[in-house]
Amino acid sequence: MSLDKVLSIGGKPGLYKLVTQTRNGFVAESLLDKKRITVSMRSNVSVLSEIAIYTLDEELPLREVFLKIQVKEKGGKTSIGHKEEKIKLEEYFFEILPNYDEDRVYASDIKKVIQWYNILLENGITDFSEKKEGASEEE
Repeated sequence: MSLDKVLSIGGKPGLYKLVTQTRNGFVAESLLDKKRITVSMRSNVSVLSEIAIYTLDEELPLREVFLKIQVKEKGGKTSIGHKEEKIKLEEYFFEILPNYDEDRVYASDIKKVIQWYNILLENGITDFSEKKEGASEEE
């Protein structure tokens, strides 16, 4: 499964997998507990493939940040938990992304990135490479 089927839903913890669309929204399945919920079109929903992190030069797609974490952790879980104190989170993120914009990337953003990376890893979603145009998607 690629990041364009993985969602973050405002007000709900964790990540969700897009299951199917309905007439006035869609059905999503939690990657944490596998429970399905219906989500209306009015909900604040973000697709992980559309999220980017601010750097001093540009906006870096989230999948590229995940790739950097994957390389640093040699494919394993992060060496730091998402509930660590602010200074430790910022030090860890600086190791991964030395040019991230400290004024626009908050500790809460870093927590989410670390938590999301670990959730994806637990669910076997580890291919963060960009999909090629016209390539068939295998799940």
